[in-house]
Parts: sequence; structure tokens; C-alpha cells
Amino acid sequence: GHPDLQGVWNFSSNTPMQRPTKYGTQEFLSTEEVEEAVARQQASAAAADARAAKLVVNPEAPSAGKDPGGYNDFWFEVAGIGDIVRTSLIIYPEDGRQPDYVEGANAQFGGLGPDIPGTRPVRYVVGGIEKDGPEDRGLSERCIVGFNSGPPFTPSLYNNNMQIFQNKDTAVIMTEMIHEARIVPFYDSGDDLVSLHDDIRLYSGDSRGYWEGDSLVVVTKNFNSLTASFGGLAANSGLPGTSYDKILTEKFTRVGPSAIDYEFTVDDPSTYTDKFTGIIPIAEVDGLLYEYACHEGNYAMLFMLRGA
Repeated sequence: GHPDLQGVWNFSSNTPMQRPTKYGTQEFLSTEEVEEAVARQQASAAAADARAAKLVVNPEAPSAGKDPGGYNDFWFEVAGIGDIVRTSLIIYPEDGRQPDYVEGANAQFGGLGPDIPGTRPVRYVVGGIEKDGPEDRGLSERCIVGFNSGPPFTPSLYNNNMQIFQNKDTAVIMTEMIHEARIVPFYDSGDDLVSLHDDIRLYSGDSRGYWEGDSLVVVTKNFNSLTASFGGLAANSGLPGTSYDKILTEKFTRVGPSAIDYEFTVDDPSTYTDKFTGIIPIAEVDGLLYEYACHEGNYAMLFMLRGA
């Protein structure tokens, strides 16, 4: 009698996680603002096409400028889904921005640039602190945690896909990145959830679910201390906390034949001064999810350490 959430789903988005301050508490873009944004995107795409044309022998092509672009652009998937355009994926607090950090909350900085000196454990997903061993690298480089798979999973540049398997008393939520699968047993209500012993800690936490009307609610606790509390912001921003005290509540609500609203709330009192909530529209994919065999093809780790 519950909605069928099974299928392969894509959570790509060109909406920023945090709302630009110029919008204040404005939750949605107006029609005029959407049209202006589309015009900017079309102009940017035309410029990119001009740069690409310069890469072939074409004396009449316009100047490519200083940056010819990279082949990685082929994989990028950041198109928005749906006609309703939010100014941010975060909807609470009302300013659409991540709450302040608790004073003294541990923070690490990482990204795709040069290594940033620090100490182990490395809790961010890309980048690193040294190259003396794999433990000096980010969690995604080590094929432990996908850079967008969370939980909560958040839009990134590519591989924004996940699959849901569902039966009467269990669901499995599997993200494409690192093919991480969370097994979610169902309970009668949120009051009946039985958590693992506090000593048992996991990278993706321990997930338990229940139905709230037509929405599947998944509550995840027992995260270990080896990941940042939330990694859905820019890679070069500080990633605070250790996720140890985090309680993540996710809600999956079917809003159409091929659409789900994915809502998540991060409650981590040792990291943030308030909880925060985001909504990501996800769309069904007419295809299969193939294994992202990260470890089996992770030659870069070997060569990077060998080269260093």
C-alpha cells in the first residue's frame, strides 16, 4: 500500500546548495530571473563552442582565448530538473544558508588544488595533505566515500545517480559513486526505531526507516568520526565536524510518475549552531546503473604515491 520508489534516479542540479546573499529570503527565482539565467547559460555555451571549434583546423574559427577547455567537460551534468527554480537547495534556515559553526568545531580544508598541510585522518573527499601513503589522501581518492554520495547525497559535477530497491520491510539506497549501498529496515513509526549499539560506527552510518503517510523517512545515526559532518558545499570550503554526533533525516516523497522530492535534515549540535534542511528534486532515469568500480581502476593512487 505504499508508493513504489524503486528505480534509478538522477539528482543533478544547477541550483547552489547555499543561497547567494543577494536573494535574502527569496526562495524561488522569478520568470524574468530564470530567463536571464538561461540567456547567460546560452552565451556561455556559445563561447565554449567557439573554443572547441578552434581545436580543429579551421582558419575562420573565432579566437579560442587563453583556455581551450578540457576533455573532462564531456562528463559534466549540472542541468536543472523541472520548471520551478529555487535560489538554493537549502530551505531552512530561511536565508537558505548553512548555519554557523559551533565554536571550536574541527575543520579541514581540501580541494583539487595543491595539497593543504594537515594531520590524519583526512575527512574531506578530494585533495590531500601529503603523499606518504593512501591515508594522506581524500576519502574519494581512496575509493572509500564518493564525493557526492554522502549521505546525504548531493549534486556534483557528474555521476549524480542512485538506485532504490524496495520490498515490504526493507529498502536499499545505492549511490553510483563507489557503489555504496545502505540497507534500510522498516519500522512501524519513528518511535520504534532501534539503533545499533553506540560503539558500532560506520562511514555511512546506520539507517532505519519508516513510512510517514506516503513519504519514506530514513533516520541515520552511528556515523564514525572519519568523515566531515556535511560535504555538500564547495570543495575548497572548510568542511567542519567529524559526523560523530550527526543525526541525518531523509525523506523520499513521490511527486509525479518520474519525480521524487528528496529532503534531508542535518542535525549535528557539536558542529552547527542549528539544524538545516535541503530539498533536491530527483528524476527517474530510463536506464541501468552500472558499477563504479573505483578500487579496481584506481591506478592514480598507485602512480601518485610512487611518483612522490
